[in-house]
Amino acid sequence: MKPVPDGFEDLHEENRKYWDSVVDVHFSSKFYEVDAWIKAGMKARPWEAEVIGRLDNKNVVHLQCHFGKDTLSLLSLGAAFVTGIDYSEKAIQKAKELATATKLNGRSNFEVCAVEDVPKHFSPSKFDFAYISLGAICWIPEITTWAGAISHLLKDKASIFIHEVHPLAQILVRSENGWSLDGKYFESKEAMIDQSEGSYTENSENLGNFRTNLWNHSIGEVVSSLSNFGFVVNHLAEHPWTSFQQFPEMIKSGPERYFLPDDWLQVPLSFTIVASRG
Repeated sequence: MKPVPDGFEDLHEENRKYWDSVVDVHFSSKFYEVDAWIKAGMKARPWEAEVIGRLDNKNVVHLQCHFGKDTLSLLSLGAAFVTGIDYSEKAIQKAKELATATKLNGRSNFEVCAVEDVPKHFSPSKFDFAYISLGAICWIPEITTWAGAISHLLKDKASIFIHEVHPLAQILVRSENGWSLDGKYFESKEAMIDQSEGSYTENSENLGNFRTNLWNHSIGEVVSSLSNFGFVVNHLAEHPWTSFQQFPEMIKSGPERYFLPDDWLQVPLSFTIVASRG
């Protein structure tokens, strides 16, 4: 498997610095609701729990885990042990602090590691289940590298859960005339550049202006990359909702569930894949 592809190193570093900068604000935000999650028993999202099922006695890995809330949630599904991986040192430090504060540090581990460095950092075939949550693969230039990292980490008989932003939603632009597209639906060596103030949570404006670099990957490219490493897709669903307010007019319908207004043309905003091997 290749490391960060030639020519992407500077963009990769820009992205990593962004994630280092936003960790503390994200952790204390209403968007992530860490305190409410702890008070409610540190459980996985009910809809995810239904799709994933029980993880009894499984060794679980979460790629691009940020500060570890979703990683630790998987313990509520019976996982024996969870490991979170992220290239942000500050995110991993915050994840370790959260694990200690919730007394889940005995069943969890967090490692600083970029997806591209997984084969150098981890021995192969360690895990039974891989979890990937919203807003992860857009930070990876080449989807084959991501699928290869998952393949390296998982045992011959293992499974994957992915909930991600739909690639169409990544390039949607809303105006008074309706929808338009800005960006690339299919994977491209040229990054889609976002220059904006703060982050996607509240109270982040004072963090300053960030340039981040994103890459889109079509549904077909994601599925094919997994298939090339021996995974079979058991479940694929496109959703008319997403977990954040992508457009100001979106309507919230329950925790982390935002829909487009009824009188808008309905398009897929996120997707779920469950795949297995062996």
